[in-house]
Amino acid sequence: MPYHWSFAVLVLVQAALVALPRAAAVAVPALARLRSRWWALIPLASIVAVVLAVSPGDGNGQRLAWLALVTTPPLAAVALGWGIRGARVWLAALVVPLFALAWSEGGVADDLAALALTALGCLTLGVLLAAVAPPRWLRWGIVAMAVVDAALVLSDNLQPAAHALDIAGTAGGLPQLQRAALDGATMGYGDLFIAAALGGVLARQGRPQGRIAAAMALIGLAFGLLFWVLDALPATVPVALALGVDAWLAAPRPAPRAAPGTP
Repeated sequence: MPYHWSFAVLVLVQAALVALPRAAAVAVPALARLRSRWWALIPLASIVAVVLAVSPGDGNGQRLAWLALVTTPPLAAVALGWGIRGARVWLAALVVPLFALAWSEGGVADDLAALALTALGCLTLGVLLAAVAPPRWLRWGIVAMAVVDAALVLSDNLQPAAHALDIAGTAGGLPQLQRAALDGATMGYGDLFIAAALGGVLARQGRPQGRIAAAMALIGLAFGLLFWVLDALPATVPVALALGVDAWLAAPRPAPRAAPGTP
């Protein structure tokens, strides 16, 4: 079937990354000193850099796989101890059993553990980006990434780089944390990162994260129906559409007019 349960799980993980960032994590005074509108270019720059730098057989995909393997567990620990709602320092220790499970040969269980680590690592990066980029500019950065992602996917220009990353390995059966994969369905690292960035923006602005996360889940699940006619979809698009839902909810509404003759 073109539409598989594993794709639905990946969409729900994206939605969770919108809901989970906590406001206190994007309001750290030390990070405020680094704020600049240029940080908002990171989402767009990341996807362009992958397309330009990664191609089958050049070894860059494997280098990024090693980079993700080394950096993701510490970033996931930061998310559990600081970045998520209900964060506790002791929760950071959960990264150890998660990594051990991801390294095992447990089928779906090890895929889920690797997915959890990758998602939590992306959450930390998204929260940090939301802390240093002005919200208005980062919102436009999210939209720009989705537009470019859609153009690259629909023109088949992203798929070679994405495939090179999907198959890139490390050694000794170590988990692949440079993408999200579950029982045949895959999402790119950037698809999770951009959802976490949206969650960070909403947390920083005090917007209803749970409501927008639910909207993103519904949009993403409906968007997946396009798999009946397309082989690949830009998973950043539902994130940008959820951002549009938030903009619509935040838009001022005209005051109701008084009926004629009403004092």
